Amino acid sequence: MGYRTVRTEDVEPTPDRPCELRRLTEAAGLEHVAVNRYSADPGETIPLRYHYHEEQEEAFYVISGAMAVETPEETFTVGADELFAADAESPHRAYCPEDAEGTVEVLAIGAPQVSGDARAYDADE
Repeated sequence: MGYRTVRTEDVEPTPDRPCELRRLTEAAGLEHVAVNRYSADPGETIPLRYHYHEEQEEAFYVISGAMAVETPEETFTVGADELFAADAESPHRAYCPEDAEGTVEVLAIGAPQVSGDARAYDADE
């Protein structure tokens, strides 16, 4: 059996990101699920680009604030205590809207934990 606790503030933010990203997976010793904590100010994107995952399902739980998620069909508004889920191969781009009242705090969970399955999505193609 194994148990751990992780204080998100003890995990250093990942450099060169459009918003604050704290990768919690390694700190928690997880092998099968990816867990990230995001903090995005108005106008900041959460992922680096509009993308989809070949294998990974992804869920974004909004802790506080509001997040928008652009998809090919529509843009979703996701508020505090709401979850947005994306199946594998489903393009999406999450961000804190320019006109948001403040910062959005998000917990993102992806499974299976895979490396290199994120692919750029061009909405114009």
